[in-house]
Amino acid sequence: MARRTFTVVDIVEIYVHWYAGRSRSQVSASLGVDRKTIRKYLAPAEAAGIAPGGPPMSEADWAKLLKSWFPELASRRLNQVRWAEIEPHRDYVKSLLETTTVTTIHQRLRDEGKLKVSLSTFRRWVHENLPEEAARSKVTVLRRTSSRARRLRSTTASWGSGSTRRPGNGTGSGRS
Repeated sequence: MARRTFTVVDIVEIYVHWYAGRSRSQVSASLGVDRKTIRKYLAPAEAAGIAPGGPPMSEADWAKLLKSWFPELASRRLNQVRWAEIEPHRDYVKSLLETTTVTTIHQRLRDEGKLKVSLSTFRRWVHENLPEEAARSKVTVLRRTSSRARRLRSTTASWGSGSTRRPGNGTGSGRS
């Protein structure tokens, strides 16, 4: 079986099921997670004296506890070793995102020899660290369609009618 990455939300679900009184085996079967993984994540709660059926706890309460027990889950930055290479270029990237795509910014930095990370790593960094700017850079600007393109679009429906004449100049030569 392949290794699986867990988020705080995934582990909170384990705690909610367990705290409701389900056994480790039931939680394992229900969520499709190995029993040893369930044991690993429940160990800190049991060590802290938390037992199923105690006073009600919200998912936010569990998430707060999880972040203290498993700090690597709380911050994705701890798992991103190459992000430190991108950080010095934050202001440059932020300014370019107003007019340039993420891919183009990455290519410029690579071409200038300032960056050696992959495009996918760069994209993850941008979307995690500059989410508003990244969202703005995705806005699509609608372009005006030329009159020729509109004519072609309106006549393409007639192509399937058996006519050998192509739309355009009306000569049938196919050239416009």
